[in-house]
Amino acid sequence: MQTSFSPAQLADPRLAEAESILRKCVHCGFCTATCPTYVTLGNELDSPRGRIYLIKDMLEEGRAADEEVVTHIDRCLSCLACTTTCPSGVDYMHLVDHARAHIEKTYRRPLADRLLRGVLARLLPYPRRFALALSLAPLGRLLLPLMQKGAALKPLAAMLALAPRHLPRRERPRITQPGRVQGQERGRVALLQGCAQSVLDPGINAAATRLLLRHGVEVVCVVGEGCCGALTHHLGREAEALAFARRNVDAWLKEIEGAGLDAIVITTSGCGTTIKDYAHMLRHDPVYAPRAAKVAALACDISEYLARLDLPTLAGKDLVVAYHGACSLQHGQKLTELPKQLLRAAGFAVREPASAHLCCGSAGTYNILQSDVAATLRTRKAATLEALKPDVIAAGNLGCMTQIGSATALPVVHSVELLDWAYGGECPLKLREL
Repeated sequence: MQTSFSPAQLADPRLAEAESILRKCVHCGFCTATCPTYVTLGNELDSPRGRIYLIKDMLEEGRAADEEVVTHIDRCLSCLACTTTCPSGVDYMHLVDHARAHIEKTYRRPLADRLLRGVLARLLPYPRRFALALSLAPLGRLLLPLMQKGAALKPLAAMLALAPRHLPRRERPRITQPGRVQGQERGRVALLQGCAQSVLDPGINAAATRLLLRHGVEVVCVVGEGCCGALTHHLGREAEALAFARRNVDAWLKEIEGAGLDAIVITTSGCGTTIKDYAHMLRHDPVYAPRAAKVAALACDISEYLARLDLPTLAGKDLVVAYHGACSLQHGQKLTELPKQLLRAAGFAVREPASAHLCCGSAGTYNILQSDVAATLRTRKAATLEALKPDVIAAGNLGCMTQIGSATALPVVHSVELLDWAYGGECPLKLREL
């Protein structure tokens, strides 16, 4: 793509990077076939190629974002299916991240939108606040019919619809000391506790911890870590996201330089994609850039770390698993086959749905802020998974689990819960309830 940025504009390293990304786009349109919003809405401006044109025009002219740009950028899921498809290697992820930060700085949203985004940014990354808010959800549901009638209140209605009826009991306290390794010690890892996941489904990390300890891996939860920053990052709140990143870098680096870590293990793939990107996010910070690179190099999805352990192959089980590949895992981290291989080696019959590359519509806060598109994607995804006639649906990301679980009666569990069960752990709670 030909660009016409001025030398003065290109003196800004962020704009220079955006210009470099734009120039790689050759207008081929391959991305349109795998873009969930284009497939759903059929609007060129709701495709990656269309958004690239909008971003190019906005940045070249050096102008503030307008309503048209905001509308179509907001509809982007950041699922990154386009980056998997693109033959030219366009780094769409970092381009749309730049656009979102530009929107946040230059565009004044309507009051209701500003308030909602502020609430999401100040609740979801903080487990205690989030848990308190969820405890009040039953009161909010009394007003649900009224909320569903007003456009301004529609996101609140979507949020209440996703809220669980009952919060699960924490299966174990947050670990501040190393877990007891069974057998010969084979490694030492930090397990990200996360924010929303620690409230909505603490059983995921409990299963990961049991499985790792059983196979000789010491598990620690590092004091001082917090939200990875993904939620605020995708809202365009760059300063807040970087503050979360710096806090985590400091906490993990202290542990790395102390007792040492072999890896920073993550069970929520949306968080994993962001943490692996810390080096890029903090690239302009002379103090944190090298520190972030060190941390990002140790970050890995739970499936990546389990693959290093060479777990034994088990006999087949009479259980059919429909595997949903979270976008942040298959497109963001390029982990497509590994999770399925682990499940098959553990004895499960694994099936994958049609159009597995298409997003389920969760995408962080997307299913709240863009509930209509998200609902269409959710219905489509649930239907393709149910068509496999599985006993259970497995995924590697809590957001996907919540989204899909709201559209099907089938149990939806994390892959690591099935692996823990197969290798001597507890049966996942959702399977016990059948």
